[in-house]
Amino acid sequence: MSMIKKAQELHQKFFVADAHNDILCNVLRKRNEGRTKVIETDYLADMKKGGANLIICSLYVNDSYLPEMSLRIAMDQIAALYEEVSESPGKFRICRSATEIKSTVKSGEIAFLLSFEGVEPLGQDLSLLRVFYELGVRGVGLVWSRRNYAGDGCSFKPREEGKRGGLTNWGVNLLKEIERLGMYVDISHLNDEGVRDVIEFYKQPFMASHSNSRKQTPVMRNLTDDQIKEIASRGGFIGMNVCSSFCGDMATEKMTEKHLFSHIKRMLKLSAPVGFGFDFCDESRKLYPKPTENYDSFPDYASSVKLTALMLENGMKESEIEKILGGNLLKFIEKVVK
Repeated sequence: MSMIKKAQELHQKFFVADAHNDILCNVLRKRNEGRTKVIETDYLADMKKGGANLIICSLYVNDSYLPEMSLRIAMDQIAALYEEVSESPGKFRICRSATEIKSTVKSGEIAFLLSFEGVEPLGQDLSLLRVFYELGVRGVGLVWSRRNYAGDGCSFKPREEGKRGGLTNWGVNLLKEIERLGMYVDISHLNDEGVRDVIEFYKQPFMASHSNSRKQTPVMRNLTDDQIKEIASRGGFIGMNVCSSFCGDMATEKMTEKHLFSHIKRMLKLSAPVGFGFDFCDESRKLYPKPTENYDSFPDYASSVKLTALMLENGMKESEIEKILGGNLLKFIEKVVK
């Protein structure tokens, strides 16, 4: 049996999860163009082929909508997902806990969990977090790669800017409210100063949903070894990102699943609870007004079996692969989300 065939079998046998997907941006755009059943029509077949059981959907607001439209866009994205669920009964479901995720997967449906990618929709109003919690949001990515009321994001590459800061007073209070409600903290996109503040002020396990190893590929969006060790010591989670500039040196070769696997190996050496946080963005990149140098090192869930095949080729046990495919992420959710 080929390793690809074996990997495909494992993706159907084991729980498979992705800690970060920006699908709602595209779903909302297409629904605004008059379409319905977007997920079922455009994405479901690929999710099924890749064996995806849980997908964490981010609430991301493009710069052009800030600050006035951020709350409305986030609400519209949530509303779009609710409509999609209603239009495609028995296909997928919005979940709020590990228990709901397990029951959804057992019924043959795909579980969706909601998470902020930057808290711009909250403005500076902590009370709104409870509203989003009631709507099903369970993850809080504090920032995207920009500054907001919580703190400073890290750039994708060096840029001209003033002095960076860590978390604001409001950002520290936000951490307390996240913990009180039983949500989780996501540090992907947060700068090093802010990560240090999370480590100091937040004592619960936290995750980096879509960040790779900075030792392996030295860009600010990736994690230092010390940050990886801290996440591991807290019982957190780290999701691997397919973005080419986070995987390796694009000037020397084309990025593929082999480069992402090198980050997995680095994480495992540091005893990190690693998994998937693919952040597929090629579809969105086609809409950018200016061309971008970045691309996905592999394009979809169906192709992710190539990454699993590499794990098999490198002698990893099925029990280890099971954790990476989704076990580590589910364990994190079980510990943190209420």
